[in-house]
Amino acid sequence: MSPHGLSQKQVEERIAKGLQNTLPPSASKTNGQIFKENICTLFNLLNFLIAIALALVGAWSNLLFIAIILLNLVIGIAQELHAKKLVDELSLLIVPKATVIRDGQEVQIPVEQVVQDDVMILDSGQQICCDSVIIEGESEVNESLLTGESDPINKGVGDHLLSGSSIISGKCFVRVEHVGAANYVSKVTAEVRSGSGLHSQLLDAMRKVTRVTTVLIIPLGIALFLEAILLRHNTLYDAIVGSAAGLLGMLPKGLVLLISVSLAAGTAKLAKKKVLVQNLYSLESLAYVDTLCLDKTGTITTGKMTVEQVIDLAPHTETDMEYWASYLHYSDDNNETYQALCRHFTPKDTHEPDAKIAFSSARKWGAMRFDGYGCLVLGAPDRLLTTLPRQLEEEMEKGSRILILAKCDELPDKEGRLEAEGLFAIVLSDVLRKDVDQTLDYFRKEGVDIKIISGDHVKAVSAIARKAGFQDYQSCVDMSDVREEDLDEEFVNTHAVFGRVTPKQKKQIVTMLQKSGHTVAMTGDGVNDLLALQQADCSIAVAAGSDAVKQMSQVVLLESDFSSLPSVLLEGRRVVNNVTRVAGIFFIKTLYSVAVSLICVLMNMPFPFIPIQVTLIDFMIEAWPSFATMLEPDPAKVSGRFLPTVMRRAFPFAAAVVVSMFVLMATSPKGDWQNTLYFVVAILSMLAVIRSLIPLNLLRVIVCVCMVVGFAAAVVLFPGLLHLTQLEAVPSLFPLTFVIALLVSIILYVLFANGRKPKQR
Repeated sequence: MSPHGLSQKQVEERIAKGLQNTLPPSASKTNGQIFKENICTLFNLLNFLIAIALALVGAWSNLLFIAIILLNLVIGIAQELHAKKLVDELSLLIVPKATVIRDGQEVQIPVEQVVQDDVMILDSGQQICCDSVIIEGESEVNESLLTGESDPINKGVGDHLLSGSSIISGKCFVRVEHVGAANYVSKVTAEVRSGSGLHSQLLDAMRKVTRVTTVLIIPLGIALFLEAILLRHNTLYDAIVGSAAGLLGMLPKGLVLLISVSLAAGTAKLAKKKVLVQNLYSLESLAYVDTLCLDKTGTITTGKMTVEQVIDLAPHTETDMEYWASYLHYSDDNNETYQALCRHFTPKDTHEPDAKIAFSSARKWGAMRFDGYGCLVLGAPDRLLTTLPRQLEEEMEKGSRILILAKCDELPDKEGRLEAEGLFAIVLSDVLRKDVDQTLDYFRKEGVDIKIISGDHVKAVSAIARKAGFQDYQSCVDMSDVREEDLDEEFVNTHAVFGRVTPKQKKQIVTMLQKSGHTVAMTGDGVNDLLALQQADCSIAVAAGSDAVKQMSQVVLLESDFSSLPSVLLEGRRVVNNVTRVAGIFFIKTLYSVAVSLICVLMNMPFPFIPIQVTLIDFMIEAWPSFATMLEPDPAKVSGRFLPTVMRRAFPFAAAVVVSMFVLMATSPKGDWQNTLYFVVAILSMLAVIRSLIPLNLLRVIVCVCMVVGFAAAVVLFPGLLHLTQLEAVPSLFPLTFVIALLVSIILYVLFANGRKPKQR
């Protein structure tokens, strides 16, 4: 294969044979998926079946609940479409490109248009998108994204390059060997995707509730309807209306919408901060995190180097510095170390070399010869100095990188012994990300434990941790000396900094932390992080990292800004805390509707309410306060499991409703207790809302006032529509019943809602 590349005809032939590269499937849903997932749900099916039954008998006033369902759909779809638009716009920022030769011309194309046998041009700083073989040129390759090792590897003609690695220096032409699923990085990604799952308490809770209500709603609905027709001889209209009310009460209509809208709003808010949340429920995951595992390179550091200091080793003149500036100007290197040197020293084209040897990680040095001056050599201390000054040893112990500039008379032999006089030593270090110390301190104050996991040398990792203000930087371990059987729960909890970690060990560390009861978030940038990211409860990628990592991670920091992580944590906590705070209100109606329906079936009684009465409570007491306060900040640490917590909060009020029903049945000689029970239910639900909004602020007071006034206005203005015309018995029955219900709810609330501490995750 020549560097002239493929012709257009050859490209078309390979596309026809399916030899074209592919990208992992987009994390963003299509418009069709959004509409389908919002409309085609079991929850909506049950509501629409009830609506059809009411419409068939002409119970139009009782069909107002369908407006809430349609509003749910419109708001839910609109929010997801808005979030999708932002996600798609941000996703364009991480779409990779490739430079190939087609018909003898260099062209830049999306990587999914690369075909097998294409000739790609790889230059310094580029990531390799397809498994390839070098056909011309040579380069130094960074395979740390695959192996976790930061040391570069020299590659020449005939050497193979794996997708996911990147070019550090040099330029080469390569022939593409594998595309699509056959690529190394695609195989690793496919393995990770096959084992990845979505960790969402909110999603799991709603699925459980939907399954339970589905199991109950059908038999109870049939039983209520048949009793009304066969035993009480009601009309078809009354039978359907009475049965529908009980069934509607079992479905927490507003809660499903509240969760999706709250998550979508949080996703859109983070998108404006250049944080890409690839799935709505991924936002929830970080809220529960109590342990954050950080990769050093790309997360704590920027991946860039800086010159810390220059240490003189021997006297040198201005002439030496002139030739050193020329060395930098004429160097073929373009790696981060070279760029750091150019930022500190100013390259100049004063003297052109007559011979040079490119820097190689195998030799650990590079050299240039200048006519009339001699030769400058730049390399590692162990290759250029026989003994190291104590100051250099101390810098190396801190994890700094040292380069020596030396001078000799002749260009050294590539394979022979190198003898040169050291002029000065250059001390380089990794550049910390902006505000990394404040971010680490924030997580520490929030009770989130930090673990630093890296493939680099343990001294370098520990040194960076110390510079970042990490308090446990001395609690470090070299994982190359650790046996697999020693990597247990006690081990990972004892240490905070892990160096020389293999990809397999990264996953094991995350697994052991989870076995210890921790909820783990993992940040990473390379293919070597994939297994650990997949295992973690929440996976976070930086935009500067591997494309495969960005595709499979739940959260992508598009500006590689580590300081934006607290925003993600706060948004996740806001969603979970606000939903948990109000979800119990929705479940009050679900619990008492199930209980009252069972009682009515056993006692051959009609359900005490009608659909429009249930709809008024749905809208004014459940939905309005919840949606009005869902965007309030709530940074409190999340504790306890969602469903048990909200059920404990809902149970006292639901039980009080059932007790009130029995009290009214026993104290009402005429049997006209249904309206009284309705007002008891409404006021108990309002108390539950007020309890959920404590401590009160101006917004919450306004919400409570609007709730009470709105409900009262509806009762006064539309008593006929609500079928609340026979209210004579309410004044006499209400006080005693309400006092009993209030006492029951208070006692049970103390016992169930506050009497036991939530189980920590």
